[in-house]
Amino acid sequence: MYRIAFAALAAAATATAASAQVFVIGGGLAKDCYEDALRGNYQYRSAEETCSRALREETMSRSNRAATYVNRGVIRMRGGDYDTALEDYGKAVELEPDLGAAYLNEGAAHIYRKDFASALEPLNKAITLGTTDVFAAYYNRAIARENTGDVPGAYYDFQKALELKPDWELAERQLKRFTVQQ
Repeated sequence: MYRIAFAALAAAATATAASAQVFVIGGGLAKDCYEDALRGNYQYRSAEETCSRALREETMSRSNRAATYVNRGVIRMRGGDYDTALEDYGKAVELEPDLGAAYLNEGAAHIYRKDFASALEPLNKAITLGTTDVFAAYYNRAIARENTGDVPGAYYDFQKALELKPDWELAERQLKRFTVQQ
């Protein structure tokens, strides 16, 4: 039996949640929205409006519409607008119930709101669905687990995130806080 201890540093203070964008097939405003969410160096209002215009004005497939909701949610979340980001992730899931990135980002938004218990269910779903950024889902779940008192679960999730994305500095930094004792 192994016991896992961790430094007194709180994970919420040292860790930021990871997010994922969803690729949009085609061009136009929806593609611009994706690129803004991917790059991350944009003016919030301009990028958010690009995504909103895409959703209002462009004809899209269900999957592209769901992806655009996720991408707008990512932009809104990065801007600190967690409630509307959560609404966007909900709309994405209504359109594409198996869109793992929507659940991953929903979990991240709950973490940013410091509602760690609410983050667990969507992150579990993202992991179950095998989202393309599943390493980020494990990382975020580790943050949520640690902040809900599940320190061993957090340790194993940080390990899994690092296994899935070797040399990932964020996960490496988190694991340095833990000591495993027999």
